[in-house]
This record gives sequence, C-alpha cells and structure tokens, in this order.
Amino acid sequence: MRILVQKFGGTSLSDARARSHAIRHIRRALAESFHLVVVVSAMGRKGEPYATDSLLELARSNGNCLPARERDLLMHCGEIISAAVLCSLLEAENVSSVVYTGAQAGIRTNDRFGDARIDSIQPSRIVQALSENRVVIVPGFQGETAQGDITTLGRGGSDTTATALGSALRAERVDIFTDVEGVFTADPRIVSEAKPIDKVTYAEICNMAYQGAKVIHPRAVEIAMEAGVPIRVRSTFSEDEGTLVTRAAETELSDRRLRDRFVTGIAHVAPVTQIKVAAQDGQYDLSLNVFKAMASNQISVDFINVNVSGVTYTVFEHEAGRALDVLGKMGYSPEFVTGCAKVSVIGGGMNGVPGVMARIVESLTERDIPILQSADSTATIWVLVKETDMVQAIQALHHAFMLDKP
Repeated sequence: MRILVQKFGGTSLSDARARSHAIRHIRRALAESFHLVVVVSAMGRKGEPYATDSLLELARSNGNCLPARERDLLMHCGEIISAAVLCSLLEAENVSSVVYTGAQAGIRTNDRFGDARIDSIQPSRIVQALSENRVVIVPGFQGETAQGDITTLGRGGSDTTATALGSALRAERVDIFTDVEGVFTADPRIVSEAKPIDKVTYAEICNMAYQGAKVIHPRAVEIAMEAGVPIRVRSTFSEDEGTLVTRAAETELSDRRLRDRFVTGIAHVAPVTQIKVAAQDGQYDLSLNVFKAMASNQISVDFINVNVSGVTYTVFEHEAGRALDVLGKMGYSPEFVTGCAKVSVIGGGMNGVPGVMARIVESLTERDIPILQSADSTATIWVLVKETDMVQAIQALHHAFMLDKP
C-alpha cells in the first residue's frame, strides 16, 4: 500500500472554513491513490472551547489539584473531539472513515504522564482498516501505558504521533499541515524579507525547531530521520507544496545549489535570563553542584558555558526567580541579566567554513548590538543579546547571510 500520513494542527481544524480545507487535502490524497492516516490536534487555541489550554483552565478553576494521571485523561479529550468531528464530516461526504484513539492505534508509552515517550507501536488495526479503503483518523498527542493508563506526549505531541505512525507504517511521506506556508529562513513576522525554504535536511530543521522555530516538534523530526520518512511542512489553506524535509544527500541531489548554502535560517528564543556563578579558588565541583540543583528543581538550563572561573547559562525568564532563589540558598551570589534573547544561525554546511563567526560579529557590531555570550556546534552558532536588540539582530543576520536573496 502507498501510505500517506497527514497531520492537521489546531488552527487547521478550528472552524468550518478550516475544516473544509483539511477535507480538500484528504480528498486530493485519496484521488492520488494513497491509503490515508489522518492525525489531528485539538481544535483551536487557548480560549476556544476544545483547545488543550482551555481544558487545563477548566481543571485550574475547579480545585486546581488534578493529579498527573488524571490530567492526562482530561487533556487527551480535545484530540478525540477533533477526530470525531472530522469523521462525521468525511462520512457526510461518503468518505469511509474510522477513529482509533492512540491506544486503539497501538501506541504504547512509558508512564511519564504529561510528557510520555513512545515505547512501541503495533498498528495492526490501522493496517486492517487501510486495507478496507477506510481513512483512519487518530487523535494525536496520546498513547497508553502497559497498564492501560492514558498518557499524553507533551506539547507538540501530535507531530510526534504523526511521524511515529509514519515510521511504523513505512509511509511514503508525512505531511504536517499548519497555518504557515512551510519553513522560512526566519520568522516572517520579524523579517519581512524571509523566504520559504523548498528543501531542508532533518538535522537543519531539528536545530531550527530546538532553537525556537515552531513549525514542527524536534522529537517528531528525530523519529522521521531515524526511519528515513520524508516530511512536508505545508499550509492547510493553500495548494503550495511547502518545505520538504529529508536526508542531506537527497536534498543535494535534487538541488545542487544547496551544496553552497552554508546558512539555512535564523531562529530565536525569548525571553531568557542569563545567570553567572563565579567559582572560588579550588572550587572544582561548582558546575556539578549548580546543574544538579537545577535538575532536582526541574529547571531547564540552556546556552551553557563552563570553565575554571565559573559557569554561565540561561533559563527561561519565568523560571529565573526560582533558579536564583535555589542558588541563593546554596550560598552563591550569582550575577544575572534579565530580558535576553537567544538568536541562532543555523546551517548544515557551516562546519569548516571560515569567517562565519566573523560575519556574525561584524553584522551585530555595525548596529551596536552587544553579544553577551556565544557558543557553537557543527550546525549552529548561538549569540545571546538583549531582547530589546533581538529584532534588529535577527534582521541584521538574515541580511548578512543573504537569506533574503532568491
């Protein structure tokens, strides 16, 4: 069977107009002789009645004491509502369809409620339904433990459901439908000259996702990369093919110009707080103590620099007060800078190319933007700037690497 997995996000199902566009894409895939699995998110966003945040607010306004296991029971309802609504619409148009919950679709997870990981998928019921030429609709974001408890996969979990099913079913492709035209060289709300990217590697899109680009969840990309299943990031509201995500060799063979593209895009995360903890002479266990304390208090750390003089790292702004309180109780007197932004220059071809960092520093220095911290990997260079400089920094870097050119 030629199997295609389509995933529709919340904005793709939020109202009757959006759902009609989704159905058009489903019909087109069927006309192309695909056997179709459709993964759906909860309808709409915060404030709309069936959105995940709205369901959580219901619990918060009624005691705010729901345990993690029961919270997952509540949160998984939004996707089931979406699936049932879509099934009804398809049946009304004589498109035979069936809904399988995550558990019924064979998705088994660990018992980390709220952020579960998929252990295995046994999609026998899906395969049987596909062989009967039925569209299989699977509520995203959910699975079941070995004990039969409902779990959710964390934010972005519907993307993970889609690529995990695509991998298990050896799908020809996974299409991620959203409200944008694909992956752009930068956030088009910040850089008006940002261009859509036709093709991008798994590694590049994974880095972009981890560094703040919200088009697809990085865990979903990693699953697809391991199985070699191509992904398309597309808009529900247009016929544009969007961005193809695949292996590096395949993108190079299909477009040799990509071999010369060493920067793919600019991403950002804000607001964050920079924290510096200085070490005393002979205090070699400082970094161990600091990061163990952050971990034990469930505080996520990022942008880490460790040397003999101390440690420097960032935390999300909303966790900064708690992080500083923990450090204070440990007897440290950290320095900190609030209102920062992490700006990332991402490209699979940067490794070994001289002058990339020089161009970053030059473009920011010309605009009097101080660099508070920097780090790099084979595919990403990060700089920390003040949030008030973030927009100008992104625009400057986008121009410096000529990402606004065709």
